Amino acid sequence: MDRIDSVVLKQNTGYTLLEEGFNSGTVKKTERLPFTIKVVSNRMELDKAVEMRRAAYRRHLPEFAETMGVEALDGAHGTVVLLAQSRLDGGPLGTMRVQTNAFDSLAVEQSVRLPDWLGQVRLAEATRLGVARGAIGRMVKVALCKAYYMFCAQNGVDWMLITARSPLDREYEAMLFEDVYGQNEFLPMSHVGGLPHRVMAKPVALVRQRWAKVNHPFYGFFFETDHVDIDVSVASLQGEAGHGIERGSLPDSASDYLRSLSEAEA
Repeated sequence: MDRIDSVVLKQNTGYTLLEEGFNSGTVKKTERLPFTIKVVSNRMELDKAVEMRRAAYRRHLPEFAETMGVEALDGAHGTVVLLAQSRLDGGPLGTMRVQTNAFDSLAVEQSVRLPDWLGQVRLAEATRLGVARGAIGRMVKVALCKAYYMFCAQNGVDWMLITARSPLDREYEAMLFEDVYGQNEFLPMSHVGGLPHRVMAKPVALVRQRWAKVNHPFYGFFFETDHVDIDVSVASLQGEAGHGIERGSLPDSASDYLRSLSEAEA
């Protein structure tokens, strides 16, 4: 897929409540997009998402793309499929699947064992990202990333996880994702065709301050603009299943890790 231009960023950290991520007092404008993003709710929409996945994956993993269809995980509890559709003709322009660990292990855990500091917190992994070619695809990709963040903030997710192949991993570095394992370490991922990927994460509660500190180019798009065409509302995942935890009650390993981030970057 087309790359988002990287920026050189210096990381900083701070704490915020998830609810403050989209405080209406900070919104400066309302903006309409030439497409909508919503959670897939029927088979027709899911088929459009799969069509978009195959078209995107065909550009870099053609053999794997031919095997792609509707997957069991698409309909699993605690998982949503996001679909971007043209407001002009309803055609698919992009898709992303977001799986939480509210009911089951994440797809990435088919390939790696997550470290202890991610073992008892609410996680959400983004997979099966695919967008159309060209400028519209780049715009859709950024909007899908905002939708991913919105979903996490609205559903009490503590950490966002992605796996990224080269050179797209640099885009996620620019969005302040960090390596879960060794720096720039690539590991084979069975759920993405066996290709080496970096496993990267970022804490939802710190996104706003970090981006504000570095004057991130997407800050205004994410936090100061109300995009009425992005709707990630679903039945709340809060309090469901065994992985859910109360805010403010992170296990010691996760709390210690967040604290170490602050101390290292102060």
